Amino acid sequence: MASLSCSAAQLTSLLGSNTSNAADVADYICSQLSAVSTKLTDTRYAVDTTYLLFSAYLVFSMQLGFAMLCAGSVRAKNTMNIMLTNVLDAAAGGIFYYLFGFAFAFGSPSNSFIGRHFFALNSLPNAIYDYSFFLYQWAFAIATAGITSGSIAERTQFVAYMIYSSFLTGFVYPVVSHWFWSSDGWGSASKNGNLLFGSGVIDFAGSGVVHMVGGIAGFWGALVEGPRIGRYDNAGRSVTLRGHSASLVVLGSFLLWFGWYGFNPGSFTKILVAYGGGGSYYGQWSAVGRTAVTTTLAGCTAALTTLFGKRILSGHWNVTDVCNGLLGGFAAITSGCSVVEPWAAIICGFVAAVVLICCNQMADKLQYDDPLEAAQLHGGCGSWGVIFTGLFASKRYVDEVYPGVSGRPYGLFMGGGGKLLAAQIIQILTIVGWVSATMGPLFVILHRLNLLRISAEDEMAGMDLTRHGGFAYAYHDKDSQKHEIQMFSTVEPNFAAPRE
Repeated sequence: MASLSCSAAQLTSLLGSNTSNAADVADYICSQLSAVSTKLTDTRYAVDTTYLLFSAYLVFSMQLGFAMLCAGSVRAKNTMNIMLTNVLDAAAGGIFYYLFGFAFAFGSPSNSFIGRHFFALNSLPNAIYDYSFFLYQWAFAIATAGITSGSIAERTQFVAYMIYSSFLTGFVYPVVSHWFWSSDGWGSASKNGNLLFGSGVIDFAGSGVVHMVGGIAGFWGALVEGPRIGRYDNAGRSVTLRGHSASLVVLGSFLLWFGWYGFNPGSFTKILVAYGGGGSYYGQWSAVGRTAVTTTLAGCTAALTTLFGKRILSGHWNVTDVCNGLLGGFAAITSGCSVVEPWAAIICGFVAAVVLICCNQMADKLQYDDPLEAAQLHGGCGSWGVIFTGLFASKRYVDEVYPGVSGRPYGLFMGGGGKLLAAQIIQILTIVGWVSATMGPLFVILHRLNLLRISAEDEMAGMDLTRHGGFAYAYHDKDSQKHEIQMFSTVEPNFAAPRE
């Protein structure tokens, strides 16, 4: 926004030297213009901060969505356990992101690997960041931990949740977000000079930074733990362990859908930004609206594609599969939501659904057990979303969202060459390597120390009863528990020890 300026000397000359009290009149006019300019500047900050805070509240509401989705996707005997882990993801994540995470992610000035300022929010607010920005980024960090908790549900010790969640939100995730979102990060599209392949990585709202990190961390946790008891029989055949409430799954999915409008459009962090010379109906407020539209279209397309795809494969119309497909489309479009055309978002959602279905079939063949399909959904669809951006990013939108770089590369299929796609692939490989090198050993160490997986007896009885003092539902009594154990015995469950 252009600032208003006023010169008393110039006004005096315009008023004329013969005008009585010309200097006083000029000073008065300039003081009023300065006051207006100050109010407009304050208003701009207030509008942008309010927009960011509202977006942060929307992203935080996704924690409730994760909680409902997780609760509905697990068996009733583990409901209280998974709900508690979702609460502690937010609580523990808040403390560790406050102490270390935000500084590692955005502490500036810093090197290209990790931030080194603003520990415990020291020196905030400042000209770069306000408290609202911390709150928004904290909501992203705990979303990453929430993704991981779904992969290792129904068989993980409570202490393991606390350890991995704190490590993930306090160190692993912040380092990745520094690389690709901080102006100092080596792969950031907002870096000042020396951009990766002349472009930097365009991961606008975090298909890679959030979803891949959470999904890959969950993959390692579930892989080290091994499948739940009864998930595969001795012949290696898949046994479906259905979640106890499709209603909660749908409720959680809609809450996540609602929260995604803070996740993707909110990643602009500002709304009162004019494009071009200003004074037009078109500005960043339009880009915010477009981002909400691309998010919607990708999710809707993925949901419908999953609906018919799973109908062909299984012969059923399954609402849980459709909800997972919907979320897979959202995870995929998160990277390029601000820089692609709405029609491209439909392609993104369609392919995301195919990727999710294929990943689930591969997981089944490899006897990989993820109760919420979190690794497949967030890791697989998130990876596709990063690649999708390198293929379909529009030149016009890239220049608007990431201004100040002449000739910045854009999508390969849009005529922008392969440099952006190369940067996107580097991001995928880097995230896979970093998360595997940090979270993989952590889960192995926890497993070696017998801190990761609960005993077979506790798993059969349910963690609500053995670890939390009782079931979440009054009707889930010992008789229903016996029925579940008897059901497992009819399919000759595989009680093999977890993977080393």
